[in-house]
Amino acid sequence: MTINTTETIIKFANVTKEYKLYKNDRERLLGLILPKFIKYKRKVVLDDISFSVKKGDSLAIIGRNGAGKTTLLKLIAGVTKPTRGRVEVNGTVAALLELTAGFDPEFTGRENIFLKCYLMGLTDAQIKERLDAIIEFSELGEYIDQPVRTYSSGMKARLGFAVSVSVEPEILVIDEALSVGDAAFSKKSRRKIEELRDQGTTILFVSHSASAIKQFCNTCLFLEKGKIAFYGSVEEGLELYSSKLK
Repeated sequence: MTINTTETIIKFANVTKEYKLYKNDRERLLGLILPKFIKYKRKVVLDDISFSVKKGDSLAIIGRNGAGKTTLLKLIAGVTKPTRGRVEVNGTVAALLELTAGFDPEFTGRENIFLKCYLMGLTDAQIKERLDAIIEFSELGEYIDQPVRTYSSGMKARLGFAVSVSVEPEILVIDEALSVGDAAFSKKSRRKIEELRDQGTTILFVSHSASAIKQFCNTCLFLEKGKIAFYGSVEEGLELYSSKLK
């Protein structure tokens, strides 16, 4: 497949993301009703960042815990909105952030496939077309018709992963989701991500694993305290990050 390496698929323009921190849940609720009268602290998670991602790129996002990596992915996935600035995403997104989000514990695995696919915008015909492949990939066998509340955490995560990668996204957002299931399933998940990448899917990948980053990514963005410390080659980004940890 020929990948258009000049087309921008994601753009952040002077993006800041802040959260309001309240003392307790009561004050958080009152803050929604009487915002001018309830005190809170501001937590700046991303601080005026700008960058762009080309179609077909595989971008590693690295940094210490709390640097803003997951928040950045949530902005791309549309889970949250920037406080200031502009985020442009020009393509369908599948997000491997919380793999079991959207599941109803009382529904069977099969019913939850339909539920999650509906939430991702698929039609009945599109879901039925993918259904057998999703079930096969999840390796749930006869458990697919049992309530999800009876699943182990690994089984639920496998089902969530299988659904998310089945939609053939233009952009795949991954936040440390490669430890799903046992070693064999994890290996299969990595092969699937490589397959999507090779087909031209743009990858956004948060990980603390240098080997996984080198396997999947051709570009690196290093976040430090909500700001971009580096944006460039994977080798340089990992070397700089390693030096900061010493």
